[in-house]
This record gives sequence, C-alpha cells and structure tokens, in this order.
Amino acid sequence: MPRAVDLSHEAWPYPPVRVGLVGAGPWARAMHARVLAAGPETTLTAVWARRPEAAAEIAHEQGSLAAGSFEELLDCCEAVAFAVPPAVQAELAVRAAARGRAVLLEKPLGADLSAARAVADAVAEHDVVSQLVLTKRYHPVTRAFLAEAATREVTGARSCYLHGAFLGGELATSWRLQHGALLDLGPHLLDLLDSAVAPIVSVRGTGDPRRWIELTCEHQNGAVSQASLSGSVSLPRARTRVELFGPGAELVYDTADIDHEECWPVLRREFATAVRTGTGTGIDAARGLRIQELLDQI
Repeated sequence: MPRAVDLSHEAWPYPPVRVGLVGAGPWARAMHARVLAAGPETTLTAVWARRPEAAAEIAHEQGSLAAGSFEELLDCCEAVAFAVPPAVQAELAVRAAARGRAVLLEKPLGADLSAARAVADAVAEHDVVSQLVLTKRYHPVTRAFLAEAATREVTGARSCYLHGAFLGGELATSWRLQHGALLDLGPHLLDLLDSAVAPIVSVRGTGDPRRWIELTCEHQNGAVSQASLSGSVSLPRARTRVELFGPGAELVYDTADIDHEECWPVLRREFATAVRTGTGTGIDAARGLRIQELLDQI
C-alpha cells in the first residue's frame, strides 16, 4: 500500500477540485459540507439529496448550488462525496464512476458484499480515483501507531469501539439502528487490526450488533485479535482503543485525547491530491471491499 504523505501545511499547487455532495443529513452537515467547502484544495460546487429542502439549506450555508437531481450534480463536479446510507451510496457511486467522477466514499461501501463489489468493480473499470472516509486513518497519531506496529512482533491484540449514539440523537439513523455497530463501527476496527497486526484470514462474531458484538480474528501471522463493538452503551464519550501484545512491550492506541478535527484537512488534501495526480493513498474502494469481505464472514 502506498504511504500517504501529509502535505496539509504546504501551499496547494493545483486548481481546487470541484466536489458535489450527495446527502444532507447530520454527517453531511457536520463533516462533508464544511470540510469540502473550506478548501483550498476543494470547492463544494453542489449538494443533492432526496430531501430538496435539506440540500438547499446546506447549499445556502456553504455558498454552493442545490442540484435538482443526481444527474445535475454530476454535471456540476469532477468528484462526488457521499454522506448517505450504504445501500444508497452503492447505487449512486456506480453511476458516478461510470460518468468518470472521482468518489469520496463512506464506510461500509454497501449494505452487503455484492453491492460493495459493484462499487469497487465500477471504480476499477472506469479507472477513477476513490478514497474511503476511515476517519481515524487520517490522524497523525493513528499513522504513528501503525508505523510503530509494523516494527513489532504481535502475538495477540484486543480492541474496542464503544459509544452510545444509537441510544438517541441525530446519529441514531434508521440504517444504523437496523444494522447496528457491525457495519457502522466494525470497518474502523477491522481496518486497524488488519493493518497493525497482519492481514486477517478469518473472523467470526458473537452477540447482537444492535446491542453488543464480539469479533475474534485470526491473522496471517498466527496472531489472534478481539474486537468489542457497541453503539448502545452509556459512556461519557466514545472509546476507541487497540492494544497489541507480543514478546516486547505492549503497544496501545487510544483516541481519548486526540482531536478529530486534525483528520479533516489531511483527508481533504489527500483526496484532492489523488484526483489531481491520479495517485491514491490505498485507503480506497479496493480497501473498502477488503473490509466488506471480512464483514461478510461475520
């Protein structure tokens, strides 16, 4: 996998990438719209959603166009960012790729493996740039952890991603309540474990993803890791932690003290750089398909 370079503090040498946003829900407003509109690497040219009034509101806030249809949005941009449920993303991302548009994709790629494969196949067939919004991967603390993990011999690992967002509030959306933590939080931990320990060769789960689910992964190097996932537990704040164990000292990754705002400029810069140069970071649709194959085992 190519190593991404943080260029976020350097001057942007290209014209800004014209991005259209699909979706007008809480995540579209909180992250995608404001980050893409902030530039200088990108400009938010249009917003489209199945609720026109919500799209118009976000477009007005960010000084962009409210597109009347998905096709109109494609006409206004060279890249498309998705902030919609997985089933909707999979359908529309295939159409965007067929029009030659770069795609900024949420996880999981689709609601099931066949939908995710259709997205990855369309990206490959039409040779468009893709990038996956695995948020934590764009934080320098995460990258330092993965770099150090690459130097370690790992025998076993424990991890968790826990929060209470499904108990109520704007992120308790219908697709999250239906599928639970496995599809929403699982991609983050599976990606980190697969990257930090060794490629995962098999994974199984026990429990209810709408309440609490435990994953056990077997890795290519013989290590075994576990992941606890829940979006339905009361905590003061979200908890994401990975602990690696082996012959040497333990290595711990914990997001308790990191500022997630540091992720967004890196994500924006790397996506725009990939669009302008044609060279991605490896955190792309193919990576998303790899994670969805693991989810499908469970």
